[in-house]
Amino acid sequence: MSEVITEYRNENTKNIDLLSTIDIVRKINEEDKLVALAIEDETPNIAKAVDIIAKQFLLGGRLFYFGAGTSGRIGILDASECPPTFGVSSDMVQGIIAGGDNAIRLAVEGAEDNFEDGMKDAQILTDKDVCVAISASGNPKYLLGVLAQAEKANCKTIAFTCNHDAAILEDAGLGICVEVGPEVIAGSSRMKAGTVQKMVLNMLSTGAMIKIGKTYENFMIDLMPTNEKLKDRAIRIVSEIAEVDHAKALQTLLDSDWKVKTAIIMLKCKLSKDKANEVLKRNCGVLRKTLKSFANAH
Repeated sequence: MSEVITEYRNENTKNIDLLSTIDIVRKINEEDKLVALAIEDETPNIAKAVDIIAKQFLLGGRLFYFGAGTSGRIGILDASECPPTFGVSSDMVQGIIAGGDNAIRLAVEGAEDNFEDGMKDAQILTDKDVCVAISASGNPKYLLGVLAQAEKANCKTIAFTCNHDAAILEDAGLGICVEVGPEVIAGSSRMKAGTVQKMVLNMLSTGAMIKIGKTYENFMIDLMPTNEKLKDRAIRIVSEIAEVDHAKALQTLLDSDWKVKTAIIMLKCKLSKDKANEVLKRNCGVLRKTLKSFANAH
């Protein structure tokens, strides 16, 4: 197999071990600046991926991130943030790492080279789901096993890599390739490649949640107020959207069992909690659609 770009030596950082601390930091920062720019060319494919994920969500499907090492950990990170941010079940977006949960904290040697384990882990997939295989090099046998099983399940597949010669691009229904160039430390794909993975996964999950109505304007209206910070955020969201003071927003949130959308409908439509929940349910839980339909009916 030919050497992949993530293993190349970066000419800009050849003498990084001779630099002062501030110049080391500046070199890393200079390379990081290239990451967001590298994403620009792939935004059409990222958008296609968002639409695929949103469509499958509306069919009752789930989003699965599969990866090894850094890629697997970043997938788990993005998945774990979806329930508190968007109020969804922890089953809706899941991250699976080669080597199992133990590999989240510790390196599991050889896990990415096991095709059979990939197939086994992917048995969770159905024809309603979306499988995103994430890898900087795009060549782990584990992910090829995942994609083989996904195909058997007739599951939608997306390959996300930083290498245009990646094997996973050939096996997936849609490919996303963002080449960020050689790393500051040769082969250390936890750096620029890891950063671009975090950025693109943010786009995939957030974009899909927006498309299915999990936000109103740019507010996270389905957040779960499980601590003081999130309760304060919920109060501010209700206050701004419903155009009431914080005291009124807090009282209505208490009356609605801290359901942000219910509280907003109660205030804007002058409804009881039960009626607000009823009209929200009729509109598939989408706040903008609910407010529009209520306004049209009255």
